[in-house]
Amino acid sequence: MKRTVSGMVGKGSLAHNRRSFIAENVNPERVESNIKYCDDNLKQVYHELFDDAVARYNVGKRKDRQIHDYYDKIQHGKQEKLFHEVIFQIGNSKDMAVATPEGKLATEILDEFVKGFQARNPSLRVFNCYMHLDEATPHVHIDFVPFVTNWKGKGMDTRVSLKQALKSQGFQGGSKHESELNQWINHEKEILAQIMEQHGIEWEKKGTHEEHLDVYNYKKKERQKELACLEQEQKELSEKYLNLLIDMREKCADVHSLGEEKIKLEQDNVQMAEQVRIAATELEHIEKRREKVQTVMNAVDQELEKFGQVALVLPQPGSLERAVTYREKKIKPLFTKMKQYMAALAGKALEMEQILNQWKRKYRNLENDYCELRDELKNVVNEKNQLKEENHTLRNTEMKYQRVRKILGPEVVEQAEQRAIHLEYLEEKQRKQEMEQKARERRERRRKKGDLEL
Repeated sequence: MKRTVSGMVGKGSLAHNRRSFIAENVNPERVESNIKYCDDNLKQVYHELFDDAVARYNVGKRKDRQIHDYYDKIQHGKQEKLFHEVIFQIGNSKDMAVATPEGKLATEILDEFVKGFQARNPSLRVFNCYMHLDEATPHVHIDFVPFVTNWKGKGMDTRVSLKQALKSQGFQGGSKHESELNQWINHEKEILAQIMEQHGIEWEKKGTHEEHLDVYNYKKKERQKELACLEQEQKELSEKYLNLLIDMREKCADVHSLGEEKIKLEQDNVQMAEQVRIAATELEHIEKRREKVQTVMNAVDQELEKFGQVALVLPQPGSLERAVTYREKKIKPLFTKMKQYMAALAGKALEMEQILNQWKRKYRNLENDYCELRDELKNVVNEKNQLKEENHTLRNTEMKYQRVRKILGPEVVEQAEQRAIHLEYLEEKQRKQEMEQKARERRERRRKKGDLEL
């Protein structure tokens, strides 16, 4: 007697396993015939496996970095699943149907296979296991939590990891089709085949296996055809989304760099505005001083006009005063004092005029720099807003990329990402150098302007 052996990854529907609902391919009259091997609470299993590791991990950690609920962390994470399911079956509905002598034999073989499963796989904690005898062919659902102990990498020393759990059992993996999971499932099929041989059944190897639910055979085969047609498209999409991912990261880097540049420009803008305010205040003060000097000059002009009328402003000579005495003692001292006073006023006025012109030039330069900086800041803000819109578009693209990642597998995409990260590193390095060069040029221009003002 020859029979096929099927081993496949299941969807992990615990409600389906428990028969919390009745699907169209289930015979309700035979539900009571199903065999329950275990049905433990998954959260309780997580406490059992990981509570001690969580406590060790949290020692010395900040509160915001501590793990409070490992079950919740895995449930909402993207790297690992809460649990995995495998389904094993012997033959099909034509040669191993339920309610036939062959189906009964298949039940006995699967029962022996299941009872040795946990002992063979110490790193796979089985918490839910049912044999279904209410469908066309007997088959078993085995749900388990894969874990690894004494982990030396990042994170807890005991953690969820299908890949590392299977590696700890000797399945090292290889190519995409020879992954740890595929090697392990093939090994379990060989164990099942050995038990079959003990009952007089030889393993009929066809290179493929039929799906465990007969009612879904046609649909699944059609899906396989569709997937074969989509493989080429997936390869093209993988490259396309990889390029988009690189582009998105570049845009994110640009947004970050522009954000830093905006902050620096805003700080410069504040400083420049303060300098303009101080210059304006000093200019106003100088204008007031100039007005005072102008008032004095006007008074001097008036006095000079008065001095032009000698007869009205010169002191009268005494009745017996000589002309020489009058000139030496009254006229000359008066004119000498007037010349000194006028020279001092003229010098002060010239000095004030020079200071006023200097501050006017400085104020105009500061005002021009302020306007230029304000326009530059406005351009940066506009460019940042534009990059935000592009970033939003790229985030949507990244979501599509994640879907492709699920289809192609993380290993293929991670290899491509490593190449992308290397390219991104080189381009980011060049972009930073260019931005630093531009910043140096701007600082140099401002420094030269400052030197010219001085």
